Amino acid sequence: MVQKYQSPVRVYKYPFELVMAAYEKRFPTCPEIPVFLGSEILHESKSDDGAIHIIERSCKLNVDAPRLLKKIAGVEYVFFIQKNTVNWKERTLRIEAHNETFANRVVVLETCSYSVHPENEEWTCFEQSASLDIKSFFGFESTVEKIAMKQYTSNIKRGKEVIEHYLKELISQGITFIPRWTPPVTHGQKAEQVPATSHEANDAPLESGAHGATKEQTGSSCPPAEPISPDADKLDADYIERYLGQLTPMQESCLIRLRQWLQETHKGKIPKDEHILRFLRARDFNIDKAREMLCQSLSWRKQYQVDYILQSWRPPALLDEYYTGGWHYQDRDGRPLYILRLGQMDTKGLVKALGEESLLRHVLSINEEGQKRCEENTNLFGRPITSWTCLVDLEGLNMRHLWRPGVKALLRIIEVVEDNYPETLGRLLIVRAPRVFPVLWTLVSPFINENTRQKFLIYSGNNYQGPGGLVDYVDKEVIPDFLGGECMCTVPEGGLVPKSLYQTDEEPENADHIRLWTETIYHSASVLRGAPHEIVVEILEGESVITWDFDILKGDVVFSLFHSKRAPATGHKEATLPGTSAGGDNVQLIDRTWVLGVDYSRMESPLVCREGESIQGSHVTRWPGFYILQWKMHGPLPCSGTTLPRVDDVLASLQVSSHKCKLIYYYEVLASKDFRGSMSSLESCNSGFSQLSGATTSSSQSQSSSHLSR
Repeated sequence: MVQKYQSPVRVYKYPFELVMAAYEKRFPTCPEIPVFLGSEILHESKSDDGAIHIIERSCKLNVDAPRLLKKIAGVEYVFFIQKNTVNWKERTLRIEAHNETFANRVVVLETCSYSVHPENEEWTCFEQSASLDIKSFFGFESTVEKIAMKQYTSNIKRGKEVIEHYLKELISQGITFIPRWTPPVTHGQKAEQVPATSHEANDAPLESGAHGATKEQTGSSCPPAEPISPDADKLDADYIERYLGQLTPMQESCLIRLRQWLQETHKGKIPKDEHILRFLRARDFNIDKAREMLCQSLSWRKQYQVDYILQSWRPPALLDEYYTGGWHYQDRDGRPLYILRLGQMDTKGLVKALGEESLLRHVLSINEEGQKRCEENTNLFGRPITSWTCLVDLEGLNMRHLWRPGVKALLRIIEVVEDNYPETLGRLLIVRAPRVFPVLWTLVSPFINENTRQKFLIYSGNNYQGPGGLVDYVDKEVIPDFLGGECMCTVPEGGLVPKSLYQTDEEPENADHIRLWTETIYHSASVLRGAPHEIVVEILEGESVITWDFDILKGDVVFSLFHSKRAPATGHKEATLPGTSAGGDNVQLIDRTWVLGVDYSRMESPLVCREGESIQGSHVTRWPGFYILQWKMHGPLPCSGTTLPRVDDVLASLQVSSHKCKLIYYYEVLASKDFRGSMSSLESCNSGFSQLSGATTSSSQSQSSSHLSR
């Protein structure tokens, strides 16, 4: 594999001629760079007018490599050929270098250039690129590659200091100005003598090759208040340091190369530099992996119009009231601070009232807003701020939050955020973690990137107070009042979402938006008089577990579970009574010709579910086959001529004011071992998920081990 390097643009706040004079001081040898042992001129030529000066040199380097490797290679030193071309008229220097030693086994190519800054002719720009291709090296290819890249990057850093050193030396000698080149005078006029120092800069050779080539990427001794990029398509080194942070030479190279690739190939909007850098960091600066991840994210953003979410997304009033999160100043490092009072949030109610789509869009808008605030704080504090801090208060967290559909929705949101907003979270402070938290953490942590998990700080009880707690990360005057601070926090306090606000339609309220998810956890259904709603679950192996969770939004229904060895016919809609409409969410599977006890059998006793109730349950399957979950409208039981109807049945019949009931439901099939391992941690306040019968481990397994609760 060919290793490549591309430098950012280094800007010297000095004229080209003075930089050339500093550069030439490095030859024929340079004590400031110990590995550069010396050089000799092989060829030199000038144009007739002296504007162009070409010098070829042989440069001798002492590579810091193991003694054994040098012995096997049979060489003590490495030689590079370097060609310098100075154009005094255009004020440019082009440097080309390649290795002479082991040229048939290792190919090192380097190109550097000095030129005048396009916006300020008193400044000088420097750029550098190189490639390393090790074809063969006595079986030590990987070792040689590591040594070469380490040597190269260390010399890049050293070269920056060397140019600064010689510029300061020139200034200390009183040389602060060198006249520019002028063409020879004609017509017998006496030509103005150009100082020798200026012409000698033609000879300014480069320390060659990948082991010591031009390292003159020094910054100015007095950097500008606002870095100026010499080219809109190129990155300035001062700009990187000011807005993106301290990067190693190879990290800078990865950023520049990925950015160039996007400019050449990507037809859409080019992401900001800090955004590209996040994907590189997420993939440890593996440019191929980062490019793949970034391209998938860019496609996702375009497909779902995420770039416009801050302009187009308007949170429903329900979110404003019940979503317990909001921005709150910044932490000690200047990162925007987001507070989430998760323990006070009715996650179950929000999912059922808004659907996953709205919650996901809200989370995405928070991430987009976070990036925007990072940019603002970068400008405000004068240093790179590329991530934000999240403070999560778990006071009030209980088993109600560990509700399987909600956790599943959370994991899906985490997946989307991890894929498209890597390295945006700088720190996560979790306070007042209750005993139930380790259960949630065990479930969620495997889905969180390792780099992200290392940013979590967890405090139980009141451990967040005092030294070592929040005050180490958040200024005292910013700590919210509900955490013992003095700052009033406007984050909503949450509360239970009224069931009257739960969704009943198949399509969520934001159906006019492009959907981010093609499916949702919850389905809605209508139950009609004489037309139950049914779903089928095929079980291939016994001892599986069918789990369900449903809410009755309108009317009363009866829930049953059946088993059949025969596959039901394709779902169909029954004719409805005059004046009623079945809608598109009622499916019937049990054929009217089937006989109970012959074609199918009952697995659960019928359960009457009243309007407003939440039902969770599970069933351990005994046989393979087809299991049918059925919801039918509840009515008074038929009575004999001698038996009076029960009062409850009469009242129930009077309460049914229409021929249509509504419910939302979720179901899932798990292997029994997975059920025992996870469902005990996903119990809701009304759930029987964790009450799995001992029948799952007993040889005398009973047919039914379902547990229903309200």
